[in-house]
Amino acid sequence: MGTRSLTVINSEWDDSEICVLYRQYDGYPEGHGTDLLDFLKEMSIVNGIGSNSDGKKISNGMDCLAAQIVAHFKTEPGYFYLNAAGSRDMCEEFIYTLYIYNKDKLAIKVEDTYDKGHVLFDGDLKQYEKWLNSKDKKFGMAEAAEYEA
Repeated sequence: MGTRSLTVINSEWDDSEICVLYRQYDGYPEGHGTDLLDFLKEMSIVNGIGSNSDGKKISNGMDCLAAQIVAHFKTEPGYFYLNAAGSRDMCEEFIYTLYIYNKDKLAIKVEDTYDKGHVLFDGDLKQYEKWLNSKDKKFGMAEAAEYEA
């Protein structure tokens, strides 16, 4: 039986959900969480694509990022499914929510649905990478501060 997960992408304008990507297998942090980080590393969220964006990993807003994530992960039938905003209760064990803070900074929240929606992590991508590489993943935002350095 697979470890199901959802990736929720929120709008940078009002934090409403744009879409939900369902993953059938390997949804745990060391699986999908790592795959998601690998794709998002060095990603910059911009408002308008200028001539100085050559060679940079950018997304023109969260709508653009949502499309890029779907294109990256959906390469064959099955395994990944695109769902409407607000979709839940698909036997998911983990929910990864991507959102913007401080106007243009990409952040991720990881929830364990079997622990009554317990937030495992909530922070920026650098903190997230350190959290993923840590042995103890049972902490939230307060404990994540120690991983900022």
